[in-house]
Amino acid sequence: MATIRGKPREDVPVQARGTARFDIILDAAEQVFGTGYAGASMREIAERAGVAQALIHYHFDTKEKLFEAVIARRASEINGQRAQMLDALFAGDDAPRLEEVIEALFRPTIAVDHDNANSFSRILVSAANSAEERDQLLVQRYYDPIALKFIDAFMALTPGLARMNAVWAYMFAIGVGMTMMATTGRPLRLSGGECDDRDVEAMLARIVPFICAGVRALADGDPHIGPRNDH
Repeated sequence: MATIRGKPREDVPVQARGTARFDIILDAAEQVFGTGYAGASMREIAERAGVAQALIHYHFDTKEKLFEAVIARRASEINGQRAQMLDALFAGDDAPRLEEVIEALFRPTIAVDHDNANSFSRILVSAANSAEERDQLLVQRYYDPIALKFIDAFMALTPGLARMNAVWAYMFAIGVGMTMMATTGRPLRLSGGECDDRDVEAMLARIVPFICAGVRALADGDPHIGPRNDH
């Protein structure tokens, strides 16, 4: 198994290096991997992309490297937008509001998969919750750096928030985000047609205050057990 540590590997093609053909292959791979890594085959990906299987092997070598390229492409897109939004928020003289930071965390995540038929959300949820070393190393490489930036931002904007609780807050927030990445229609069903999970703006309008309340609730308390209850 290839080791996935440190800087991005030079032998894993990403969108910036590719052409339209690369994108076609990666789009097809994303759809196939979205149904599960183990059952995905290079032949099925080639058929869906309309290219020779040998071409995929030429560009990506192995199934594992192709899978990493799929993760790398979307992670670059999502986390690049997150980083830009976060940097812009802290570039001014005045500190941003926590609500703005939470929106920067969620908007790129939710918007990208609503435009791409849910395949990447299934890949990301599976990788984030997997015990496989391959998946954990991919999450470490492509998602841990931006996670640390947001954890620092939570602490900077929430007086009394200990790092331990900031980490928990981030993990709980991401759990919400990954749940809402995929459009399943369940909110619409449960609400009798009032809550549409295809409506990104409606979801963000509710996710942001929900997560902010959770972050603030963990401040000013024992980092091991959460906030004090003085009532």
